[in-house]
Formats: sequence, C-alpha cells, structure tokens
Amino acid sequence: MLTGFGYVFLQLTKSIVLPAATLVYEVAPGTPLSAVTSDLVNRGIVVVPAWMYRLYGSLSQKQGSLKAGEFEITRAMNGVDLLKKLRQGPVVEHQMTFLEGWRFRDWREQLASQSLIRQSINSVPDDEIMALLDGEHLDPEGQFFPDTYQYVKGETDIAILRRAHRRMVDALNRAWRNRSDTTLTSPYEALILASIVEKETGFSLDRGKVARVFVNRLQLGMRLQTDPTVIYGLPDFDGDLTRGHLRQASAYNTYLNKGLPPTPICNPGLAAIEAVLAPEPGDYLFFVAQGDGRSFFSTTLSEHNEAVAKFQREGRADVYQSAPPINVPLNKEGS
Repeated sequence: MLTGFGYVFLQLTKSIVLPAATLVYEVAPGTPLSAVTSDLVNRGIVVVPAWMYRLYGSLSQKQGSLKAGEFEITRAMNGVDLLKKLRQGPVVEHQMTFLEGWRFRDWREQLASQSLIRQSINSVPDDEIMALLDGEHLDPEGQFFPDTYQYVKGETDIAILRRAHRRMVDALNRAWRNRSDTTLTSPYEALILASIVEKETGFSLDRGKVARVFVNRLQLGMRLQTDPTVIYGLPDFDGDLTRGHLRQASAYNTYLNKGLPPTPICNPGLAAIEAVLAPEPGDYLFFVAQGDGRSFFSTTLSEHNEAVAKFQREGRADVYQSAPPINVPLNKEGS
C-alpha cells in the first residue's frame, strides 16, 4: 500500500475535470502558488484535497515558479501535468494582422480595438511614441512592418509596436544592402517611395514596373504626379479627388512639388520595398489603371494619352474620374 508522497503523487495522476474539452485558465502576475492550487481544487478541476495539491506544489518547487498568462488545459491532463504547464508554458497566444498599405492611424485603431492588449499609448502623440521606440525619425508613418503578430494577454501596445518597428528597420536595411538600383540615396527614401508603390498597385506583377516609372521620373527630374500622395496631404479627404485638390499647396502634392514627399504615406510591405530598390528594367514614364487591377505602361506621353483614350472608349471605370488619370502630367513636358 502506498503511503506518503507516493500516495499523493498517485492521486495527482488522476485526470482533471473540465466542463468542456478544453479550458483557458489564467494566472495573474504575482499570484502565489498556494492560491492557484487552492483555486484549481475549489473549482473542481483537480480532484484531490486542497492540502494535497498545495503540498505537491511546494515539494516540486525546483521545477520552477508559476508563469503569468493564459494556459489552455485539456481533459487529457492530470494534476501533475497541469502544474508543470503553469510553470513551463506555453501560454496562450493571440494574433492580429496589420495590412500592407495601412497608415499609422490604422495601426493605432487596430491596437486600441484589442481588449486583451494593455493600452499605454492612447493619449500619447505620434512623435513621442517614436521617441519611446528610439526611432531615427519622429514621424511614425512607414516605420512598422505589416504582418500578423502574436501576443499574449496583458502585453502592451507599445511592446507590439516595438517588435513591428524592429522588423521594418531590419527588412529595410537588408533590402538596402541588396539593392541593384542606386537612384535613391538612403533607406528612408526607399521607404518613402515604397509606400507610394504600395498605394499605387495591388497587382504583384505590376509592382516592379510602377517602381520603375517613379525611379525614371526621379532620375529625369520629373514630378512624380501620384494621387495617393496628394490624398495623404488632405486632412479632410472625402474620397473624391478633384482637380482643385491637385492644385492645392501641400508638402505631399507631387503634382506641384518635385522629388519625394517628406515622409512615407503608409506602411509598405516587403515586396514594395524590394521593388523600388530593384525595379523592373524599362523606360516607362507613365501608367494608367486598366480597370481590372492591372496597369498599362507607356514610355511617351502620346502613347499614354492613346492608352487613356482606348480605355475610355472601352468603358473602363478607373479612368473616369474627376482628376486626371494617375501620372498624366499637368503640362506637356511632364515637369
């Protein structure tokens, strides 16, 4: 007949009792072992006397202290398994996705919408957030890598942003080291142009050509003349881009200003970053949306105008807009 610790251990190898196949059990930070073992017994999950579970917990202290967080437990576990998991993990991870092309305000809204994330920056200005992250640039636009991120309950929003910022810095620097085009003079310039390419096309096979159009224009001293930058500079944009908007003074109006805008206009994905640092070869200077997600590329203004007229005759909706089609120069020289 078993006595002492052997008897206790045998009792603890009995399966735990759950109302469902799985249960998420949470251990709050700083909760003592005695409180957790008593709670598990009192809730009927571990079917042994509370003193017995507390005793086993004390005698097995060398296995480590309890972790804080959420743990998924199953009916296949016993009291020994359960305590081991509460000490060694893993804890339950949740996930959220930040899409390519989102602006930083979208990132802030996504973080604020997650009830399991500890909110710490809701009232913190953007530039102060970047200071907390030791960012090289105080403007946060473009500084965070779009992806799906795992997090645990109670993790802070600033911790998730720190991971996303580090990933963007690493991805940008790696792409910069592997660049084949030397038009852009810094990784930050590449980030700015990549954000424009991200907004201009969602069709992967066109991305390298779109990047080539903008790189060629920069090399020739032409204005980029891209609608997404103008839209970014409009504080009250309602979705209808007009000719008046294209003539409205703004640091982001690339119809009026030569060169790149002062900051990125969104958070671009890796494909857009790589496209601007290794654009597809070609003499393209113009492109227009065809209405099916793709773009038509031209090397001269006359070719471009013919393409626009063709798509208009065919009733392609994307070229019927109040503003000129994307990248149509405001004068015949395109400068």
